Amino acid sequence: MRPGALLPGERINQPVLDYLITGLDAGMTLPDPADPSLETIRVME
Repeated sequence: MRPGALLPGERINQPVLDYLITGLDAGMTLPDPADPSLETIRVME
């Protein structure tokens, strides 16, 4: 997994969310998040 990015077909499960939340807490930036708190995630086709 690239930092802050989910790949096509990747499952969004608790370990993935934990990784992203931990990264945010450590100062990682997410490019163009729909919701910076990660309460909701934008899914695009």
